[in-house]
Amino acid sequence: MTAEVSTAPPVRTDLEVGGMTCGACARRVERVLRRLDGVGAEVNYATGRVAVDHPATVAVADLVAVIEKAGYTAASPAPPAGPAAPDEQDRPDPELRALRDRVRVCAALTVPVLLLAMVPPWQFTHWQWASLVLAAPVAVWGAWPLHRAALRNLRHGTSTMDTLVSTGVVASFGWSLHALFLGSAGFPGHTHTLGAAPVWSDGTGAVYLEVAATVTTLVLAGRHAEARARRRSGAALRGLVALAASDAALLRDGREERVPADRLAVGDRIVVRPGERVAVDGVVEDGVSALDTSPITGESLPREVGPGDEVSGGTLNAGGRLVVRATRVGADRQVAQMAALVERAQAGTAAVARLADRICAWFVPAVLVLAAATAGFWSGAGASTVGALGAAVAVLVVACPCALGLATPTALLVGTGRGAQLGILVTGPQVLETVRRVDTVLLDKTGTLTSGEMRVTRVSPAAGEDTEEVLAVAAALESASAHPVARAVVAHAAGRTLPDVRDPVALDGLGVTGTVDGREVLFGRVALLVERGVELPPEVRDAVAGAQREGASVAVLARDGRARAVFAVADTVRPTAAAAVAGLRRLGLDPVLLTGDGEAVARSVAAQVGIDAVVADALPTDKAAAVRRLQEHGHVVAVVGDGVNDAPALAQADVGIAMGSGADVALHACDVTLVRADPTAAVDALRLCRRTHATIRGNLGWAFAYNVAALPVAAAGLLNPMLAGAAMALSSVFVVGNSLCLRRFRPCPYPVTV
Repeated sequence: MTAEVSTAPPVRTDLEVGGMTCGACARRVERVLRRLDGVGAEVNYATGRVAVDHPATVAVADLVAVIEKAGYTAASPAPPAGPAAPDEQDRPDPELRALRDRVRVCAALTVPVLLLAMVPPWQFTHWQWASLVLAAPVAVWGAWPLHRAALRNLRHGTSTMDTLVSTGVVASFGWSLHALFLGSAGFPGHTHTLGAAPVWSDGTGAVYLEVAATVTTLVLAGRHAEARARRRSGAALRGLVALAASDAALLRDGREERVPADRLAVGDRIVVRPGERVAVDGVVEDGVSALDTSPITGESLPREVGPGDEVSGGTLNAGGRLVVRATRVGADRQVAQMAALVERAQAGTAAVARLADRICAWFVPAVLVLAAATAGFWSGAGASTVGALGAAVAVLVVACPCALGLATPTALLVGTGRGAQLGILVTGPQVLETVRRVDTVLLDKTGTLTSGEMRVTRVSPAAGEDTEEVLAVAAALESASAHPVARAVVAHAAGRTLPDVRDPVALDGLGVTGTVDGREVLFGRVALLVERGVELPPEVRDAVAGAQREGASVAVLARDGRARAVFAVADTVRPTAAAAVAGLRRLGLDPVLLTGDGEAVARSVAAQVGIDAVVADALPTDKAAAVRRLQEHGHVVAVVGDGVNDAPALAQADVGIAMGSGADVALHACDVTLVRADPTAAVDALRLCRRTHATIRGNLGWAFAYNVAALPVAAAGLLNPMLAGAAMALSSVFVVGNSLCLRRFRPCPYPVTV
């Protein structure tokens, strides 16, 4: 009899993992989970989560136990807050605050230690003991998280960046204690002296307190910047959930009753009044209105709906009263599926492994072995114990990861600081490595390439009509309406004297009528005029057709049964949009327009800004699918957007870039946030990320080359610990100076089209 093989699909479990400090930790968590039969795991270091695919026979408790045995914590993630819950983003994070305070204290103590060590004229009598008092809390208390992680690595027989940092701090601080209490470094009047030639020495007169303090402070500063970026990841899901209405007016037996949205069922009928959000996906049974669908579809124009039309939860009713029959509720709603897309895309985007971690995977144990071998060799060669230990300490000091530890944090802090000055916010180093590989950029239309606000682009009067007069009459009729087209007409007539309007009547979704100077006036859609038997002169028909070809929304003013003027209203292209597209091309990137608007509107905008490839009529799921298709064909994709409807695509993209003028959910689903509502900022963001990543690679290359060159010299006994410390300091100065060059980054002088 053959054993029955289970064909049940695997179960997916998401867990929050605590205690990860670098990419090596993420890889270890994946490795220990994958040792279980039938288990696959993918860790997102940026969000601190692991997505585990496992057989139903493997309990979640077993997964948690395996992670905890590896030295980390694990728990099921808390569900995102509902719309009525306080925004957790505004709550203080105790762990983040503790790390920030640790960095501040360490920095305050480290600066005087570093200055005393590097400026000999400032080395007063007993300066070394003052340095010890200042450096001891940094090397012990400040670096304790690093020491704790190194001990955990030791227990599990592994090594990470923490091991290297902790070893360097302990070696430099420990030798300094030895030199102060047992050597000559503690004598009054002692100063740092650097010999020009390397000599054999036991090094008992040298202290390296500045090494221990500086390495600790800068590594902690980098960790704090990472922790702040990771905390933002959960806000995207909370923003999507907040789109849904928390309650609704349930219509039962002709009576309305306010009920929580989670109590609604398929088939229920709800009433949606002006200014309210639709709580369910459904079909309109009664009423006519205009819906603001931009949060879901990205369309700049409101959508007119009536009986039989489908509506989506999360859209805003901007017109009349609607009665909607629910067809999808709860997790089946489109907005809930968007939230799931964001979560899945974020969980599936593995963090980019850091170059320093990859180096340390073999460099750390190699240095430890070399230091031990150096001490053993010189002891066997007849050197004194102090001399052998001095050579071993020289190996550890010269290999101390000051330059390696500075390589990423300094470039990241300078680069992101410069970016902040230019309105560009980057989440962390994992984004930089991905940006350099981007070859395709998908640009949202509404709010990104365009302003996102309706404006009158042209007024075309019929023969014999005065433009100023028809504009004033139309604005007077629309002055009391909150419809986007009405607001655009009123804004276009700003500063003009408007006539009085008598008996105005709003026709939901169609237009408005009234009496001006004793004559009946009608302003609205062409369909309304045709229905009322209004005559459309040839020039009016031509103006309507031309506006529609350009993708504009059309409203016609009629008086005394005859059309008098055509108003073209559209979302206008930003003045710098064309320059931004040209800038992307100069970077060697292929721009693509991605929008929920129709083909005509999309093609019109694409032609104005210089884009050839267009994806139109795209729902949020379609946008994410478009990104996924490009990725499957080997492209590395960046998405630039600003709306809630862009969140799934931003999360699915290799790099998500959100305009700061957009919805919070878009900002939190992204890797780069543009505070300036200017598409050229996206080009500058890509340039800055590329430059910062190149600086990090250069820093790491220098730091690694320095260690490779200096380690053999130290092991040969030709480098005393003091000179090793000086060489290490020079390496650090180079790395810091190279990073500071990022302060000279300037945005390109893009031409503005008007």
